[in-house]
Amino acid sequence: MIKIYTTIIACTFFGGSVNAGTVKDDIYSLQKEWAVINYEIAEDEREAAFSVLAKKANEVVGQYPNRAEPLVWEGIILSTYAGAQGGLGALGLIKEARDRLLDAEKINPNALNGSIYTSLGSLYYQAPGWPISFGSNDDAEMYLKRALEINPNGIDPNFFYGDFLIEQKKYKEAITVLRHALEAQPRPSRSVADAGRKVEINEKISLAKEKIKHP
Repeated sequence: MIKIYTTIIACTFFGGSVNAGTVKDDIYSLQKEWAVINYEIAEDEREAAFSVLAKKANEVVGQYPNRAEPLVWEGIILSTYAGAQGGLGALGLIKEARDRLLDAEKINPNALNGSIYTSLGSLYYQAPGWPISFGSNDDAEMYLKRALEINPNGIDPNFFYGDFLIEQKKYKEAITVLRHALEAQPRPSRSVADAGRKVEINEKISLAKEKIKHP
């Protein structure tokens, strides 16, 4: 099973299309719905909810073809959808997610404060390697460090880099990075996502400590 965390109201993710508005409004809607699905609804309901949200994200991309932000969020949603789906069927979704993020990079590599590189990095270390998929620890490290260059104090780039370090068995370094993630400033209108991410960060810190005690 492919593990994807992923770099978000509840009344809308069950259906409906994108309403006329601004790109900022539509991205805000995707962010809120992602957070509700990822952190607040039952695990066995997430796959279906992410399927609906992925279609909505694709509509937003179509509305703003020259903007990077909708592509970034479509990539994030597809990758999290892959994690909820699991199995070999998720491989196509993570490839789609990577492609959306690479398309966004061509338009504006700094969009959403480095979220492109946070998301690419997380995909590259969590995806299976060749010949099954495109996973690569070297590429993951490159992207995650680039994300931290853009947003050194962000909760997401530090979380994913810390998780990557755990995967590399660098537990003490991971704890330092994850603790820094907990110090991130709250993000406006992202309280659900921040709260959910902090739970994940504390779980990872506990895991790293356990690995140090019992190598």
